[in-house]
Amino acid sequence: MTALLEVRSLSKFYPIKRAGKGAKLHAVDDVSLTISAGESVGLVGESGCGKSTMVRLLGRLIDPTAGQVLMEGEDLTAITQAKFASSPHRRRIQVVFQDATESLNPSFRAFQAIADPLKRLLGLSDSAEIASRVHATAALVGLPDELLQRYPHQLSGGQRARVGIARAVAVEPSLLILDEPTSALDVSAQAVILRLLADLRARLSMSYLFVSHDLNVVRLLCSRVVVMYLGKIVEIAPAEALFTAPRHPYTQALVAAIPDPARRGEARPRLDGSPASPINPDPNVCRFYGRCPKAADLCASAMPPLRAVGPDHFAACHFAVSPAGGNDER
Repeated sequence: MTALLEVRSLSKFYPIKRAGKGAKLHAVDDVSLTISAGESVGLVGESGCGKSTMVRLLGRLIDPTAGQVLMEGEDLTAITQAKFASSPHRRRIQVVFQDATESLNPSFRAFQAIADPLKRLLGLSDSAEIASRVHATAALVGLPDELLQRYPHQLSGGQRARVGIARAVAVEPSLLILDEPTSALDVSAQAVILRLLADLRARLSMSYLFVSHDLNVVRLLCSRVVVMYLGKIVEIAPAEALFTAPRHPYTQALVAAIPDPARRGEARPRLDGSPASPINPDPNVCRFYGRCPKAADLCASAMPPLRAVGPDHFAACHFAVSPAGGNDER
């Protein structure tokens, strides 16, 4: 597949004055990945792993410390975050935020919320054309016309989520970044919104970056999964391979933690200890060292590179476990 978005050695460090001179929090550290046209990629990991910072970097809401984000070969990071808001590339990458209540302007009716990006990003000014586009987009996401004149506080959680999605897809983006889009909804509303997202991707041929802590949702919607830990990518694999034969010990623990009645009573991997500090981490020590059940002296002296361990399957571990259960020490 053709690469729509290519991320090259992307990093974002934040100075931490209270930790001393030169102290920096490594929120995202030397991350590289690609998203192909029409592909749905999942991004998973614990809180604090760098997922939200990746959303802001790829959505060009913040500038990186280093690295590049290229869309079809054009370097988007050459445009500063301040100028990117008025760039013609802005409409091509849209973000659906975690909490629609917080991300929607409380003084905008649903109609205005959907119309605003049409005016700002597509430059539409004809009232009839804008209204036509708003009503068509609302119908696309299953939002009844009678709700378009309501303010966010007059809508249910699921209805607000639909407005947030409609606002993003109205400008026909190439990449839709979904940052935990169902986490603020109840279970029944989650199921409806997830079905809507699956349908929209098929109908509009968009690429998705689906950020979530819910691995069952990721398995349902994504064809490939990226796993992050403390700012680093530790595994990338096709979804089926990752869920049936994870190769990194951290991914194995994540998959084992998925509730499954069929595995009741089985021994599961346990992660003892606490994550290492993301402030000035030692570049020669594996980020997972100290919690990893397979940790060895090598892990404390050499950062494992992200390398191929199977077809389209990559893991950053010196001792990536093979599907058969042996060690892969290539």
